[in-house]
Parts: sequence; structure tokens; C-alpha cells
Amino acid sequence: MNKEQLLEAMSSKAGISKKAAGDALAAFIDAIEGALKQGNSVALTGFGTFQVSNRKARQGVNPSTGAKINIPAMTVPKFKPGKSLKDAVR
Repeated sequence: MNKEQLLEAMSSKAGISKKAAGDALAAFIDAIEGALKQGNSVALTGFGTFQVSNRKARQGVNPSTGAKINIPAMTVPKFKPGKSLKDAVR
């Protein structure tokens, strides 16, 4: 499912226009991005949790040359699915 298909599904299930669904999705994404940028997590009970994780610096290998490279430490977003979402997918 791509973004256009998601907006279509949201608009039909909520009984709202596609533009309103697009505005709602954009606001949802902005809110999650803002919370993650501040280092907070976003927990949606039953659906899952969006959180920030810190990766340590490590050494890797360039697959084409075999040369060792240093991969710097970084902060990355993660998603942990909730029980209801896991059960729905099974």
C-alpha cells in the first residue's frame, strides 16, 4: 500500500474527504517526528511504540572493495509493534 492508497482507505473508512485525510496524516507524521526529534517516544496502545534508539559506532566492511570502514554512532527511529497489531497480522 502506498500513500495514495492509504489516504483513499482513510477517507472512505472515516467518511471524510481525501484532502482532510491527507491533512490528518500529515499532522500525525509531524507530531511523531517532533516527539522523536526531542528524544521522546510515542506509544499508541495496541498499535505500537515509536521510539529513538542510539547505535554505537562500529567498524564495517565495504562489500565491493573489502576495505574496513568506520561507521559513526547515530540516533535512529524504531517501531515496536503492540500486541493487538501482532495478533491482527497473524
